[in-house]
Order: sequence, then structure tokens, then C-alpha cells
Amino acid sequence: MSSEEFEKMHEIYRSLYEELKLMPERALKCQGEERKRLVRTFDERQGEAEEVLQGMEEELRTAPSSYRNAMSTKLRLYRRDLGKLQRDMKNSAPGIGSSFQPVEGSHQGVYSSQNQQSTHLQSQRALLLQGTESLNNASQSIERSQRIAAETDQIGTDIIEELGEQREQLDRTRNRLVNTGENLSRSRKVLRAMSRRLMTNKLLLAVIILMELAILGAVIYLKFFRK
Repeated sequence: MSSEEFEKMHEIYRSLYEELKLMPERALKCQGEERKRLVRTFDERQGEAEEVLQGMEEELRTAPSSYRNAMSTKLRLYRRDLGKLQRDMKNSAPGIGSSFQPVEGSHQGVYSSQNQQSTHLQSQRALLLQGTESLNNASQSIERSQRIAAETDQIGTDIIEELGEQREQLDRTRNRLVNTGENLSRSRKVLRAMSRRLMTNKLLLAVIILMELAILGAVIYLKFFRK
């Protein structure tokens, strides 16, 4: 296992290597300008492969120690294979000027070109690497935005659930208040009924007292004043 960036570079290198390993045999079958173009193409692809290897070495410096040995072994094998391809290409196209350099132990990623076209391609490769880095940064930014959006969505869901619980509590409180209002209404009715009964009882008591006074007056009159 290795870092994600290391694996991406590994895939790029394998693609370049698959293209490079076919060129020595093709150089044996062609002549003149075609062979020169093939040598220049090989030189350019080799430069790209070396840049990728240099990037892998940078990743190796920051890789966890548990992965470092396996990654370092891969790099040594890749440099050995690339050096063998260089020698095969030099043998296949002798006498043609090229920017071949030994790759064992080399830490340079840019090879001298033979003409302005090669220089332009080197510039394009640099722009391509910058674009790749920008895309990686953009991807990381999108991932962070997605994480933030997911967290925000979760927070929103929690708030909605909490508001739902509060609404249920408010509904229960409102129902209790409605029940309390109904109880108060019944209590007022009972109090009014009791008040009416009390007034009625008072009136009855007053009538009874008046009747008793009248009867008492009549008895006194009949007993003492009527002869």
C-alpha cells in the first residue's frame, strides 16, 4: 500500500513505460528522419517518466515508514528498467544525437531538447503538471465542501427534529391550557349556581323571619290588647 498520490504517479509511469518499451524495436525498423523523430519522442517520454519518478521520490519522503520500503523498492526497479530502455534505444539508433543520460541515481526531471519543438513540449508538460495539481486541489476543495454540506445537512436535520419535539411539547401545553380553561369555565358555572342558591336561601330565611315576626306580633296582640 502507498499514498493515493503515489498510486496516481505509478499509473502515469506505467503508461509511459509501456509506450517507451516499444520504441527500441521500432527504431530498428525505421531509417533517416523517421528514426530521428522516434529518438526525440523517446527522449521526451523518458523526460516525462523521469519527472514522474522524481515526484514519486518526493512522495516517498513523506510516506509512512511502514510503506516506505515497498515504495523505495518500486522506485529502484523503475529506474533500473528505464536505464535498460535507454541502453536498448542507444543500441537501436547508434550515431543519432540524443539527450540520453544514465538514470541510476539521477534526480533531474528535465532533459535537454534538440529543437524548439522539444522545448515547447517541455513547457506544455510543466503546464500539464500544474493543471493536474490544480485539479487535485480543486478535488480536495470539493471534498471539503461536500463534507461541510453533509455536516450542515445533519445539523439541519437535528434542528428540524428538535423543533418537531418542541412543537409536540407546545401542543401538549396548549391542550393542557385548553383543559384548564374548560375546568375554570365549569368552576365559574358552579360558583354562580352556588351564589344563586345562597341568595335564594337568604331570601327564604328573610321571608321566614318576617313571617315569624308577624305571627309573634299577632300572638302578642291577641293576648294582651284584645279583650
